[in-house]
Amino acid sequence: MKPRTRSYAPTASEAGAWAEVLVRRGLLYRAVLAPNGQWLVQHDPESPVHVLAGPAEVVELAAAIQYRIRSKEPRNR
Repeated sequence: MKPRTRSYAPTASEAGAWAEVLVRRGLLYRAVLAPNGQWLVQHDPESPVHVLAGPAEVVELAAAIQYRIRSKEPRNR
């Protein structure tokens, strides 16, 4: 499947929505927006904190997690 290209840059609101979903679903332990626009992300309580440069990297992370999940699911179509 070919990845879709975006015609606009992700916003902080979009990144926040994705971060909230990932944490709520247990796919990330924590995702926090820093005052400087960076995101601090932790995959589980014992893992190191990763710094993401901005909303685009949060959306890319969400897409990578989605891809990983979907590639593991059996196809029944």
